[in-house]
Amino acid sequence: MTDVITVTGLARRFGPRVLFHDLSFAVHQGEIFVILGGSGCGKSTLLRILVGLLPPSEGRISVLGGDMAAAEAAQRTRVGVMFQMGALFGSMNLLQNVMLPLEMHTSLPETARESVARTKLGLVGLGDAAALMPAEISGGMAKRAAIARALALDPPLLFLDEPSAGLDPITSAGLDQLILDLKRDLGITFVVVTHELASIMTIADRCIMLDKTAQGMIAEGDPRTLGDTSPHPTVRAFFRRETMQDATP
Repeated sequence: MTDVITVTGLARRFGPRVLFHDLSFAVHQGEIFVILGGSGCGKSTLLRILVGLLPPSEGRISVLGGDMAAAEAAQRTRVGVMFQMGALFGSMNLLQNVMLPLEMHTSLPETARESVARTKLGLVGLGDAAALMPAEISGGMAKRAAIARALALDPPLLFLDEPSAGLDPITSAGLDQLILDLKRDLGITFVVVTHELASIMTIADRCIMLDKTAQGMIAEGDPRTLGDTSPHPTVRAFFRRETMQDATP
């Protein structure tokens, strides 16, 4: 099994404060790998390190065979990122938002860029919304548009930061299904940061769980079994939706 990401001995500190330390894990090609945990445990910080936006304090990271922090532009285009809340440019319509990576990183003529962008919007169910502005669409549509933009350059690896945050259960379920469809149809590897238990159980092949108190990783494996097999009370409480008192043997 090919690993598209390997992390060894990773740590991140902010001054004297240790957010996490000694993280080691791998992400396999073609899987949906979820980084989960409670608020403040370092999930989004870990994602920023993996995509090269933040340097680690210690450790080694390989993403698609290279170091994203030191990667050239061509290497970075092999990774797509959907940030929290979509991060769409409010002065551009959806088509222009999706075209932007193509304008920055390719020499395609405008007609070709537009054609690619429309195709990506169609993949996420927004084929009829290309002319809409971000202020005119729902939160779920914004998440889908952000995924379309992340897909613009056909990356083999996609990072999603809290894709279901702030969405109602029906919209969230639809987004989960979109992620599963993209994995099946395009063979994309996903790394998803979330604490939404329903989404985790629906989409994740494997997961790791970070913990603020432990300052690191307290579980790794199939989320469907960790609630029963983990010896750690925080892991059991998370997956069973219990209080810590209930999860303690």
